[in-house]
Amino acid sequence: MKKHNAIKAVLITLLLFMVLTWIFPAAYFSGEYAEQGRVQMGLFDLFNYPLTSISYFGYIVLFIVLVGGFYGILYKIPAYRSFLDKIVAKVSGKEKLVLAIIMIIFAVLTSICGLQIGLAVFIPFVVSLILLMGYDKIVAALTVVGSIGVGLAGTTYAYTNLASLLQALALDLDFEIGIRFVILLLGLILLMFNVFMYIKKDASKKGDKLEKKSVKKVEITEEVIEAPKKEVKTGTSKAAKTSKTKKSTKKGKSSKNNNKAALKDEDIIVVKESVVADDSEGFVPTIVNSKHKIWPFVIGFFLLFVLMVLAFIPWGENGFGIDFFTELSNNTQEFELFGFPIFAKLLGTFVAFGEWSITDMFLPLGILILIFALIYKVKINDIFDGFVNGAKKALAPATIVLFIYTILVLVTYHPFQLVIYKTILGFSKGFNIATTSLVAILASLFNGDPAYVFQSILPFYVTEVTNSDFYTTVGIMFQSLYGLTMLVAPTSLILMSVLSYLKVNYRDWLKNAWKFLLEFLVVLIILFVILALI
Repeated sequence: MKKHNAIKAVLITLLLFMVLTWIFPAAYFSGEYAEQGRVQMGLFDLFNYPLTSISYFGYIVLFIVLVGGFYGILYKIPAYRSFLDKIVAKVSGKEKLVLAIIMIIFAVLTSICGLQIGLAVFIPFVVSLILLMGYDKIVAALTVVGSIGVGLAGTTYAYTNLASLLQALALDLDFEIGIRFVILLLGLILLMFNVFMYIKKDASKKGDKLEKKSVKKVEITEEVIEAPKKEVKTGTSKAAKTSKTKKSTKKGKSSKNNNKAALKDEDIIVVKESVVADDSEGFVPTIVNSKHKIWPFVIGFFLLFVLMVLAFIPWGENGFGIDFFTELSNNTQEFELFGFPIFAKLLGTFVAFGEWSITDMFLPLGILILIFALIYKVKINDIFDGFVNGAKKALAPATIVLFIYTILVLVTYHPFQLVIYKTILGFSKGFNIATTSLVAILASLFNGDPAYVFQSILPFYVTEVTNSDFYTTVGIMFQSLYGLTMLVAPTSLILMSVLSYLKVNYRDWLKNAWKFLLEFLVVLIILFVILALI
C-alpha cells in the first residue's frame, strides 16, 4: 500500500468526515442560520456518493485520464525522448534557473487564469525535465505543487476561483490587487529559497554516501590485488594468467570506448540520468540512441501553451473587460459561406477565449497527438497501446480526484461544518484575525474546491462580522489561506494527485515541506495584522 499512500490518506480523511456527521449536528444558512439535527452518513452512502461525484465532477476525472493517455502515446514516439534530452542539454549548468522559471510560470498562470487543474497537461512533461536534470521526486513535487499553491494564495484575476468570494463580500475583482501580487511574489521567493535549500542539503547527503561507497571500493580493490599472489604461490597456470590478462584488456578497451562515447551530448545526459535512475524510472521515456527531428514537439508544445494562456485568461467582463475575443467568437459562428454557417456547423458549440473550461481542452489535445502520430508515422496499434498504458498510469491520480470530490459531496449533503464555524466565530465579537483564519483553514480543508470553500462560510460570516470595512482584509485572508491549506490538506486535488502520480509518500511531503508552509503562514499572518491596522 506504500505506493498508494496518497489514496490511503484521502480514504482515511473520507472515513473521518463520515464519523463527524455522527458527532456534530447539521446546519445550513439561507438568509438565516438553521439547524437540522444530526444528519448521519450511512454505509450505503459511502458507495453511492462516488457515483454522485462522477455525475457532477466526472469531466475532471476524465481529463486526468486523457492527459495520461496523451503522454502514453508520446512515450511511443522516440523523438519525444530526444526532445527532452535536447532541452536538458541546452540548460546544462542553469538547472536552478529553469526550476525558478517553472515555478514563476505555474504560479502566475494559476494566479491570473485559475489553471490549477488545467496545468495537469504540462505536469508530466515538467516532471520528466526535472528528473532528467538530476533532481529527485521531492524537488519535482515542491516545484509543481508549491508553485500552484502559491498561485492560489496570491490569486489576482482568476475570476472562476474568486466568484463566490467576490459575491459574498461585495468586492470587485481588482480589490487590493497590489497586496495580492505581493503575496504572490513573497510566496515565490519563499518557495524558491526552500527548494534550493533542499537541493543543497540533498546534494550534501548524496556526497557523503558517495564517499562511503568509494572507500568500500578501495578496500575491495586491495583485496582483489592480493588474491592473484596467493594463486601464484599455489601454482596457478600460465594459461590461466594469460586468460585473465586478455579479459582485463577487453574490459579496458570497453571502458575506453564508453568514455569516448560519454563525450557526446546525448551520452552525457544518459550518464546524468543514471544518478537518478531510481526516481526517474517510469517518469521519463526510454533512452534512444538514434537522432530524430524535434521541431514538431517544439512547435506543438509552444502552441499548446499559448492556446491555454489565451483561452483561460479572463478577457471579458469578469476580468480585463476586453471584448475582442468575444466578438471574434460571435463573428466566427455567424460567418456564412454561400448562406451556410460553415464554422458553426463544423466546430459545433464553442466559447470565446477567456471563457474556456477543462472540457474545451479535449479537442486541442486530441488534434495535437494526432498530428504528432502522423508526422512520426506511429502505427495505430501503438497509438492504442500507448493510450491504454498512459491511462493506466493516470488511474491512481484520477481515483484521488474522484475520492476528494466524494468528500465534497459528503460535507455538502451532511453540512456539519457550519456548526463548527459558528462556534469558533462566537469566541469573539466582530472581526478577529485568529477566528477568521481558523474558519478559513477549516473551510478549505473540508471543501477543497475554492467555489465551495467560500460559499460554505462567507454568506454566514458576513452576518456575524457586519463591519464591511474589514471585508477586503477578509477576502485576502480567505484566498491566501485557501492556497496555503491546499499545500498540506489531504483534500487538495493538486497535492494528492501529484503525490500519487510521483509515488511520493504523504509523510515525506510533510517532512520536506513543513518549513516552507510555516514560513509562508508567518508571513501571511504578519500581512493580515498590518492590513487590519491600516
